Amino acid sequence: MIDYKKHLITSKTPIKEALQKLDILARDAILFVVDANDKLIGSLTDGDVRRGLLKGITIDEDVGVIIQQNPRFIRKGSRDIHKIIKLRSQNFRILPVIDSADKVITIINFRNLRSYLPIDAIIMAGGRGQRLKPLTDITPKPLLKVGDKSIMEHNVDRLALYGIDDFWFSVKYLGNQIVDYFGDGKDKNRSIQYVWEDEPLGTIGSASKIDDFKHEHVLVSNSDILTNLDYEAFYLDFLEKDADFAVATIPYNVSIPYAVLETSNGHVLNFKEKPTYTYYSNGGIYLMKRAVLEYIPNGKHFNATDLMERLIQENKKVVSYPLVGYWLDVGKHEDFEKAQNDINTIKF
Repeated sequence: MIDYKKHLITSKTPIKEALQKLDILARDAILFVVDANDKLIGSLTDGDVRRGLLKGITIDEDVGVIIQQNPRFIRKGSRDIHKIIKLRSQNFRILPVIDSADKVITIINFRNLRSYLPIDAIIMAGGRGQRLKPLTDITPKPLLKVGDKSIMEHNVDRLALYGIDDFWFSVKYLGNQIVDYFGDGKDKNRSIQYVWEDEPLGTIGSASKIDDFKHEHVLVSNSDILTNLDYEAFYLDFLEKDADFAVATIPYNVSIPYAVLETSNGHVLNFKEKPTYTYYSNGGIYLMKRAVLEYIPNGKHFNATDLMERLIQENKKVVSYPLVGYWLDVGKHEDFEKAQNDINTIKF
């Protein structure tokens, strides 16, 4: 379990005790000072202690006399990704996350995280996995092991690496196994809630059942994808393009072994000798403004491609994000075998 409270002390903590805590934290030596309700009021480092001792303050006094009273922090629900990137670039590695009442709800450490994205994530994990029978007869496809972890766990851990900690798992077939496997996420400082599909609702239909997202942006992903997608780069591209909806796409090259002619009314206008064309296929990972989920009908079968079509019809901005890294849809037995061979060489 990740115990962020090891970084917390109260203003009444003796300096001597604080020094002991800082020593235990080693290279992560920073403490955040809170009141009785865990409200953030300051921070403390070895340097603050040294400066206090030079002023004649003794180690038996309370830390309240030497703390920094304006610590850097991140506010839950209103995270500014550009602010976070700036803090990270300025070498602020450990930061408290506070709620609207200034209460510390977690501590993030950029030695362990690559970012802290303001996104809710929905993982679609209700499918039957028919093409992977008999493996899926008693085990839901998202829980099939690739290496030492399930397919879905690879997905969740990858998202969590980018600071995404509010999850919704859409489940149906053998869904209780997924609930038992992941629980509520608290053991890893994550929030996991479950959306049950009474009937199959497609690749995004169950999102209509969620009405208490924590953020303005939502990521939806199939649970059977293995990828090393850079989610921060995906999110920044989404913001830069001022998109309503973005889909991660997979470049697919088609080489024609002959000259291709461009014709009009039987006349050859141009030709290309053995050209290669690049097409982009749907990668099953979507990023969107929360507001566009209102276009999903309640309780009806609805796919992400249906949502894209509707948004295009409504003149919303739908964009493509070509995925440069590794991507594999683990849908068939040969895909599952490939995943087992690839997992030890993928650069995560």
